[in-house]
Amino acid sequence: MDRELLLLGLLRRQEMHGYQLMEFIDRVLNFCTDIKKPTAYFLLDKMAEAGWIARTESQAGHRPPRQVYRLTEQGEIAFQRLLRANLAGYTALRFADDIGLAFIDSLSPAETLALLGQRRAALAEALAAARAVPPHPGSIQFIIEHQVRHLEAELQWLDELQTRLPHSGKKARRAPKDLALAH
Repeated sequence: MDRELLLLGLLRRQEMHGYQLMEFIDRVLNFCTDIKKPTAYFLLDKMAEAGWIARTESQAGHRPPRQVYRLTEQGEIAFQRLLRANLAGYTALRFADDIGLAFIDSLSPAETLALLGQRRAALAEALAAARAVPPHPGSIQFIIEHQVRHLEAELQWLDELQTRLPHSGKKARRAPKDLALAH
């Protein structure tokens, strides 16, 4: 429902055609949503069928006609319901990249540090990109700030982890007994 909330919220601010929606999402919100064009258009069709949005065809000059979407009264009701559910809820984060940490002792310390260095570089790049997003008027700025804070905390945690790992050239180790899997 978060994707529907996103699209309804953007259309609540102004009517737009699909390309405008996706361009805004790609430019400003790409680090907090993974919505792709086919999914967005599918959801727009679904929400139009549900009566949440209305579409009209628009053509400028010699360009092909475009579908312009706007929020309906039913869409406003749906938006308000989804917004309240989203703000009141909590979804536990799951960090897929952390799975490897459970088996980090299977690699040599040198290789582990090199791989974590690559992760750190990717994190630093993501942080720089988030910080480069121009300030946005209104509440969308909160999303940008939240992403920056998360990336800063992740980078700090990774730096701390690297200082806690052994730096010797030992060979890969077996898992400690407390991590051994039961058969």
